[in-house]
Amino acid sequence: MRKVSILLGILALFTASSAEAATISLTGTIRDFNDSHPDFQRAVRGFDPDIVENALGVDGKPVYTGQAGNPTTDSQVAFDQWYRDVPGVNQSTDFTITLDNSITPDPNIYTFVDTSFFPIDNQLFGNQGRSHNYHFTYELHSQFTYQGGESFTFAGDDDLWVFINDRLVIDLGGIHTTLTESVNLDTIANSIGITPGNDYSLSLFFAERQTSGSRFRIDTSIILEEPTPVPDPSAVLPLLILGVYALYKRG
Repeated sequence: MRKVSILLGILALFTASSAEAATISLTGTIRDFNDSHPDFQRAVRGFDPDIVENALGVDGKPVYTGQAGNPTTDSQVAFDQWYRDVPGVNQSTDFTITLDNSITPDPNIYTFVDTSFFPIDNQLFGNQGRSHNYHFTYELHSQFTYQGGESFTFAGDDDLWVFINDRLVIDLGGIHTTLTESVNLDTIANSIGITPGNDYSLSLFFAERQTSGSRFRIDTSIILEEPTPVPDPSAVLPLLILGVYALYKRG
């Protein structure tokens, strides 16, 4: 009877560990700006697509288009400071987000959501007399293996650009209220040159440029980084059986 109890206990632990939520942690760079920067706290607001070109530059940064039809930006010189360390113009720090597959009912979807996304309050240049530090950018780079069927959704404000295989797939530029855009990798695979079974880059560039709200949400089935390990039943169960058998033989 004691041996049966041991077996049941081990199987219970195995089942519990298999049900644990998996997470994906991604670390990027936040750069803080003063509100005197020409691209922050601007009077002109609104959805402003086509601020950046459809391909990342050779340095892995977005390339400013310089179009006259982008009223929420000032110039290439100003924009080129968003995602580069520039002494006296910005200050930077690492920041990690954790996507969790237990937030939505679908365990295949990993989510990060923050409806008040102010990760550097009272840090770097500080809040400049406001309740939050509103003027910053966030740059995130990751790799993934394209399996087929994956999707990526972002909802938030302000600017957001997502590049897969260095190609622009989500363009939510501008100083705007919360906007949402999704991309299905199978739909765009040919146009951005990705094939199932191969590894590709995913780069995300975000900006919070205006008071008074900041929302940041990602929902994705792309495995951007290995999640918290969850035991594979086909691999672990035989080991458990062998362990129980060893206990049984030892009496």
